[in-house]
Amino acid sequence: MQETRTAVFGGGCFWCTEAIFKMLKGVSRVEPGYAGGTVERPTYERVSEGNTGHAEVIRVTYDPEIITLEDLFTVFFGSHDPTTPNRQGADVGEQYRSVIFYSNDEEKLVAERIAKDIQDSLTDGTRVVTQILPLGTFYPAESYHQDYYAQNTSAPYCQIVIEPKIEKVKKRFAELVQQ
Repeated sequence: MQETRTAVFGGGCFWCTEAIFKMLKGVSRVEPGYAGGTVERPTYERVSEGNTGHAEVIRVTYDPEIITLEDLFTVFFGSHDPTTPNRQGADVGEQYRSVIFYSNDEEKLVAERIAKDIQDSLTDGTRVVTQILPLGTFYPAESYHQDYYAQNTSAPYCQIVIEPKIEKVKKRFAELVQQ
């Protein structure tokens, strides 16, 4: 019986991050949801107002024998801009912040190390603003958010925003992407 683990993080719109992480080898499930806020049982409408403290996140279930936590975090940092606070592209608000929610010391240490390595490599004066916080409650998003990209590939948002991110990840992390 293979052991799986989970990791929870947000890098902007969960439709984008879900589509990206579903492509990776060793990932068996990606579930959009909400974490980090003060409202119990948040809804998409409430989170979208930007006053719940929740971020749009994904919970990734993965096989550490196939893909490492370090690989997941490397793709996470490489698939969004971790230097923009509360924003990814046209999506603006605290719900779109860059954040990793850790469940144990290993996750925290790996996240901190990778964030520091990225920060040390920046030469343009920008700063990594990714929050690294303990995971409280993860709230699954409503069912219509599940597998959003696959069900809506012809929607303008999917074509204009998600597809370019997917192509970027396929090129940059080809060895981690399922063929």
